[in-house]
Amino acid sequence: MSFRTITSEGPLRLVVAGAGGMGRAWNRNIIGEPGAELVGIADLFPEAAASAAAETGIEGLATGTDAIEVARRTGADAIVNATIPEAHHPVTIAALSAGLPVLGEKPVAATVAEGLQLAAAAQLTGQLFMVSQNRRYHPALHQAKQRLAGLGAVGIVSVDFFQSPHFGGFRDEMASPLLLDMAIHQFDMARYLLDADPVSVLCEEYNPAWSWYKGDAAANAVFAMEGGARFTFNGSWCSPGHETSWNGSWRVSAEHGSVLWDGEGDPVAAPDAPFEPGEDLGRDIAGSLRQFVTALRTGREPMGRVHANVMSLAMVEAATQSAAQGRRVAIDDVLDRSYDAALATERDPEVLAVLKSWPSVREALSAEEERSSE
Repeated sequence: MSFRTITSEGPLRLVVAGAGGMGRAWNRNIIGEPGAELVGIADLFPEAAASAAAETGIEGLATGTDAIEVARRTGADAIVNATIPEAHHPVTIAALSAGLPVLGEKPVAATVAEGLQLAAAAQLTGQLFMVSQNRRYHPALHQAKQRLAGLGAVGIVSVDFFQSPHFGGFRDEMASPLLLDMAIHQFDMARYLLDADPVSVLCEEYNPAWSWYKGDAAANAVFAMEGGARFTFNGSWCSPGHETSWNGSWRVSAEHGSVLWDGEGDPVAAPDAPFEPGEDLGRDIAGSLRQFVTALRTGREPMGRVHANVMSLAMVEAATQSAAQGRRVAIDDVLDRSYDAALATERDPEVLAVLKSWPSVREALSAEEERSSE
């Protein structure tokens, strides 16, 4: 078994780290999940943790500024890391080191280098670290993949994503708001549909004259994927009118037919044929939570485990580098530079030893995935 399971009786006892909007969304979903119990909330700002706790309606819910301390005080089984991306690495490292499995918000970390360090830490401790790529959990996305099964080799995956959100705050000031804050969802969904990882990318960013974002809020990216398929992302965060679903609008072309999905309703295949619908994995973060609980109870491999998720963040970094440099960027170059950075900045000698034992990033992550499926 590739990660430790939990055999205690009763629901899985969880502490949520982060009392912002996402943390509160996790609180609600944990309360609604029969296999889980919310036992604590941690936030650097005590008043935020207290406010989030009051919102749950759970009397006497534990709060604090340190998720690990709250977990020890409450006897929690695991941590849900709903902090900002910059805090994903330190909070997850602390939890894994304390013997606590982690369900984390996307991205896996602020950088691929930190993601590799977290993969090594999970390997060292034997604890499950799963990243919640919540948009993988949509029944119609799974149906689209099932419909592809009878259409032969898939060669082209394309998605249009057009929205016009007025967030205000930090997103309006980001250098690459669409690529850095949103595109990872579609990149990860493409990996799921293709069952393939990226090889290279050519990307261009731009900002329409009417955009209210300081940085480039639109982008086109073409990824070469393993096996020769191409994935094309065409998106904008400043396109009012006829907006797509937040999941995007998809077309997948295979040897014997194509599948269309508008991002919300049932996908349409041509030619149409019977298909096996597969199991119901749940929707959005409720689906992530259900899989996390099931994995820790049964040892069954979940989607989004850290070693399988790093490539989604690598696609984002490669796309931003391609746009900045005006050339095609190889994913292995991103991985190699990130690996060197991980080695240079890792301070835990045992985690460093795991990193140094890897023959290459791709081989190490693939080998870990194969071990986990045995």
